[in-house]
Amino acid sequence: MFFIRTAMERDLDAISELLSETWRATYDPIYGSARVDEITKSWHSVAALKPRLKRPSSEFIVGDDGKSIGGMGFAVSSDADRALVVLHQLYVRPSEQRAGLGSEMLLEIMNAFPDGRRIRCEVEPANLGAVAFYEKHGFKPTATAIARNASSDGVEVTVFERLLG
Repeated sequence: MFFIRTAMERDLDAISELLSETWRATYDPIYGSARVDEITKSWHSVAALKPRLKRPSSEFIVGDDGKSIGGMGFAVSSDADRALVVLHQLYVRPSEQRAGLGSEMLLEIMNAFPDGRRIRCEVEPANLGAVAFYEKHGFKPTATAIARNASSDGVEVTVFERLLG
């Protein structure tokens, strides 16, 4: 059984490893392993994750069973009145997927922003599992965009939103 808690500095190595494993399983077939290596080294390193621990108006969580980190999530209330919550990451280790951990972490994040009126995330359209997950949780596609963290060649994503409350 996993418990949802705030991420701590001591978790960063495990979170980085979880993101690498999850990205390999999900995105190697889409982008190829060389591109996934490049992204993982840049976006999922401990150095890239550490500033999130102290970012204002954010929620950085893990699913922890006492032995391992099974999932992680990171969201930020990004506009002046804190009405918009941007879910930057929600990942569950492949061996733990489809057992409810992702749903629990999503609910925790949505409840962590009492002033939030809507939540937004970006999803790679070829990641059919993620598309189905967010649609199951009431998210609707609203636009397409180039991912914020992508390198100059860009990664087109579908923007999903849902109301909170």
